[in-house]
Formats: sequence, structure tokens, C-alpha cells
Amino acid sequence: MNSRLRPADRAAPDYWLMPHRDVRRILPRLSLTLLLAWLVLYPILVAVADAAHGDALGTFVSRTGEWAALWASVWVSLASVVLAAAIGVPLALLFEWLDFPGRKTLGSLVALPAVLPPFVGVIAFLFLYGESGFVARAVQGVFGLNRAPWRLQGAGAILLVHAYSMYVYFYLFTRAGLAKLDASLFEAAQALGAGRWQVLSRVTLPLLRPALAGAALLVFMTALGSFSAPYVFGGGFRVMTTQIVATKLNGELPLAMVETVALALVAIVGLAVLRRTEGDDLLTALGKGTAPRRRAIRRPAVRGLATAAGWLFATLLLLPHLTLALVSLVPYGSWTTEAVPPVLSLVNYQRLFGEPERLRPLVNSLWMAAVSTLAALLLALAAGALVGRRGPGGRGGRGGQFRGPIEALVALPWALPGTVFAIALAATFSVSSPLTLRWILVGTVLLLPLAYVVRNLPVTGRAVLAGYRQLDPAFAEAAASLGAGRWATLRRVTLPLLRPALAAGASLAFVTALGDFVTSIVLYTYDNRPISIEIMSSLRVSELGVAAAFGVILMVVSAVVLGLGARR
Repeated sequence: MNSRLRPADRAAPDYWLMPHRDVRRILPRLSLTLLLAWLVLYPILVAVADAAHGDALGTFVSRTGEWAALWASVWVSLASVVLAAAIGVPLALLFEWLDFPGRKTLGSLVALPAVLPPFVGVIAFLFLYGESGFVARAVQGVFGLNRAPWRLQGAGAILLVHAYSMYVYFYLFTRAGLAKLDASLFEAAQALGAGRWQVLSRVTLPLLRPALAGAALLVFMTALGSFSAPYVFGGGFRVMTTQIVATKLNGELPLAMVETVALALVAIVGLAVLRRTEGDDLLTALGKGTAPRRRAIRRPAVRGLATAAGWLFATLLLLPHLTLALVSLVPYGSWTTEAVPPVLSLVNYQRLFGEPERLRPLVNSLWMAAVSTLAALLLALAAGALVGRRGPGGRGGRGGQFRGPIEALVALPWALPGTVFAIALAATFSVSSPLTLRWILVGTVLLLPLAYVVRNLPVTGRAVLAGYRQLDPAFAEAAASLGAGRWATLRRVTLPLLRPALAAGASLAFVTALGDFVTSIVLYTYDNRPISIEIMSSLRVSELGVAAAFGVILMVVSAVVLGLGARR
């Protein structure tokens, strides 16, 4: 009897231990998936459910203004892609293929629009090219006009701002793609008799298709969710982001939910279409040799012309930054009809740093950006540790079935405009229903930082997940063989190796949250009023210098943070 039981007794511990190990392996991944679903997907589902109630859908369908705003969002986004590509791609070809004096410096200056937060960039354009801006006043003075020569309003003004601020995506993506091209492909095309334009159209651009599609995707999604430029320069021209906020302010919350869902559907469809054009088949042609050498411009006249044109273009790019700095030195009420401010002083900065109430929005933005960035990094690290590793715990390992849902939930906030998530979060957390995981957060200081966390997830998540996939599992195995526990390995091995990814994700997330205007205008309260809302309030009471001083501070802080992130 005993001999018959002994094999079963020996097998019993293994039988009971294996399920316990599976639970310990699966439970953290399941918990993270549910947490991300509650943060990211649940508010969208609440917005969809609210949109389905009542006659709001019928109202949306029957109003031509709603369809006009939706169509305006689509064609403005597509036009922004075309304009940004028309500027960014030639600039990338110029700086990557030609060698001329000042190329490196100019190449860095060309990327300067990325330093300006969206709302600050819009304000800088207003001061420079607006109806009362420097350029308009100069033209008015030169030609002796009685009124401003133009009004910077409507779709043209929005596209001008989008082209200036978004061509950087095409410029950076195209330069990165060009740096990875194999020079032997161009040599083979030239040996077969292809001319310069044939090589460009039939070799270079097809090989750059993944980079161009990625840039187009970023520009389209950014333009679709753009709120600052349409809000300041739209006038009577409305896109869906401004339409949603206007509907909410009018008290038509069910209709705002329908508009939110409509814009989200457009974003998802646009994302799917652009992703299909990205393609992976041509990626194998990249990075298999040395990049083509830059050609020096030998003719002195052409070389000088190219250098002068480059510096002129860089100056044009710097004008919004310089304009912002100049207006910040103008005391209140001292600049009326003159083309150039008659008085310059530091009084606006003295007011900001001398009055605690004035400085409060900056402090609010700093702590909310810091807290939201830290929270987004922790979620990204959890996602990377659970599904981002290679080997048994990652690809093909236990718990690998959670990889797809976790990565999709991390990326989803990036695929939807900020206005959509702001409205969805406001709808979700305006009801007290603990059984459905809903609490009243509207009107508290917590909801806006929570929105920043959700909006920052794609930036931190993609950076950290990419960093985890580049880690060699041998490092962790070596640490474990030397007796290091899980936390010691994380602290002394994994985190130091992930430092570049963490620095990149954290700096971008912090700057994004610091200058956020789209989410803030929907969810802010008086107690957590951020700097972007204070800039808008200063403009409304004609305190141009104060608004510009806030913008300069925001620009400088963003540049410092991005610079530190790049160095790391």
C-alpha cells in the first residue's frame, strides 16, 4: 500500500506547485492590463455609452455645422501633412547630402520649432504675424496703410502654424532614414544609367517610405488633435476639437460625447490607413552599408548662396522665439501703435517672480508635470518588466498572451486627440459609483494630473519598451547567478542600462505635460490652474508682456529639460 502511494506523494508537490507558479506569473500581467484598461479604455467606453443615450446622435447627424467641423478636421490634417512634407523632406535632403559652411549649426537650428510648446508657438506667431504683430505693423508703416494689411484668421492661418511647427517630424524622420541608406544602392542605380532625379524618385523615396509614413502619421494625428492654433486663429472656422469644447461650454454634454466619439473614430481610421502605408518590406534595405557621402559645393558663388539661404531660413525659424523674448520685455500699456516697442524693461519678470499669486500657475505646471511623468514612467517600467523582456518572460514566454493588450493600451492615448480623452475623463469621473469604478474627480486637483499620466503613457511606454527589447537577458542571468535578487538586479543592472530610454521618455513626457493646453482647458480648476491657462488669461486682459514672459519661461524650461534628456 505504502509503495503504491509513494510515487503519487512524490508527484503531488509538483502538481500543486505548477499552478501556483503560473498564477504568480500571470497575476501581475493581468493586474497591469486591468489597470491600463481602466485608465485608458474605460473612459472611452463611457463616452461611447453616453453618446448612445438620448437624441444627441440625431442632433449631430442633422446639423450641417457638425459635419462641416468634422470634415474641416480631416482636410486640415491632410493638408498639414502635405505642407510639412514639402518643407521637411527637402530640408533633410539638403542637410544630409550636401556639405557647406555652418551645416551642423544650421541643422540644429532647423529643429528649433520642437522646443516651442504648441500653445506658446501659437502665441509667438500671434505676436509676430498677427493683425497687431511686428510684421503687420512694419508693412502698415512702410506703405502708410490706415489699417492692418491682413487678418491672421481662418484655415490659412491654422495651416501656416501647423506647417511651421510640424515639418520637424518629416525633417528628423527623413534625416534618420537617409543616414541608414546603403550607398551601394545609389551606385548601382547610377551604373544602370539612372539620372539624379530618377535615383531620387525611384530609389531614395521608396526606400524612405517607412520613415515618411511614420512622419505623416505623427503629423496627421497631431494636426487632427490640434486645439491651440484653431482656438487662437480659427475665428469663424471651426474644427472638431474646438467644436467639442464649445458644445461642452454651451451645456450640451450628450452632443459633446457624440462629437468626441466621431473624432475618435476618424483618428482610428486615419491611424489604420497610414499604418498600412508604412510597410516593413523595405526596412531590410536600410542599414546594410555606409551612407552616401555628403557632396561639397565646389562653386564659391553657389556655396555662398547656399550658406546665406540656410542662415536666412534659420533666422526665419528663430523669429518666433526672438519675438516672444522681445514682447516679454514690453511693460503694460507702453506699446500702442508703434511698429517697435518704445520701452523695454524687466518689469514683467519682476512681477512674475515678485508676486506669489502670479507664480502659482508655473508651480502648478511643474508639480503636475513631474508627478504625471513619474507615474507614467512607473507604469511603463511595469509594462516593460512584464512583457518587454526577451526570453522566457517576454516574447514567447509565459504571460506572452498579455503582450498585445498591454502594448495596445499603452499606445491608444497617442492615437486619439487630447480633447477626446479630456471629455471622456470628465464624463467618467463626474459620477460617484464605486461599484463601476467611478468617483467624482471633476473639480478636484487630481483629474488634470491623471489626464497627463494617460496622455504621457505612449511617450514613456514606447521608449521604455524599446529599451527593454534591446537588453541582453545574459546581464540579468549573470546578476542572478551572482546572488542578486529581483530588486537588486533592477536597481543595479536594468535601470542603468535603461537610462537612455528613461531619459528620452521622461524629458518628452515632462515637456508635453508642462505646456499642455488641450487637456488643461477642459479639466483645470482654480487650484491647479496651469501656465498655459494663465497665458490665455493674460492675453484676454491685454497683458501681452506677462503672457510672453510666461511663454519665455516655458520655452526655456522645455529647452533645458530636452537638452538634459538628449545628453543622457
